[in-house]
Amino acid sequence: MELIQNTADLSAYLAADEVIDHHHPVVRETAGKLAAGASDSYAYARAAYEFVRDTIPHSQDSGDLRVTWRASDVLALGTGICYAKAHALAALLRAEDIPTALCYQRLTDDEGGHAVHGLVAVRFHGAWHRQDPRGNKPGVDARFSLDGERLAWIPDPSAGELDYPVLYAEPHPVVLDALKAAPDRPYLWKTLPAAL
Repeated sequence: MELIQNTADLSAYLAADEVIDHHHPVVRETAGKLAAGASDSYAYARAAYEFVRDTIPHSQDSGDLRVTWRASDVLALGTGICYAKAHALAALLRAEDIPTALCYQRLTDDEGGHAVHGLVAVRFHGAWHRQDPRGNKPGVDARFSLDGERLAWIPDPSAGELDYPVLYAEPHPVVLDALKAAPDRPYLWKTLPAAL
């Protein structure tokens, strides 16, 4: 699948906004600690990915009812669903000048319908590489890779699943609206977008 930037301006994938708030002290402090142990930008990107994947539980897996959407809140509170974790990883990567996009998949949900799943793409060596920081669990073994994707899920077209090819510089409005409107995760689960 060819990944398509929604803007040709690569600097948009380094920008800070209210969601990917990489100038926030919590983001800067976390990025600084991760960068101190990294030999280069690739090692930093892997460390940031593994930090978000492994130390910030997916709120559904942990049973946390809080809904986070701003990167600094995800890092400070240590919880989030796939979108929120993608926002946190994007902020940590952009904090160290690594172009990072938000991207999405449409997957089946536990109710017999579909839900949009969030992940990121990082730009190294002139190409985009998708990464899924959702968090591993039985049946999910996502890994940081620039040599072939190691995502949590591979969409099954026969089940109506798909990869969206667009790389967004900012969260998709449908995703962000659902996150902002949800007072808790059970409410969010009823209002997750089924498609973009």
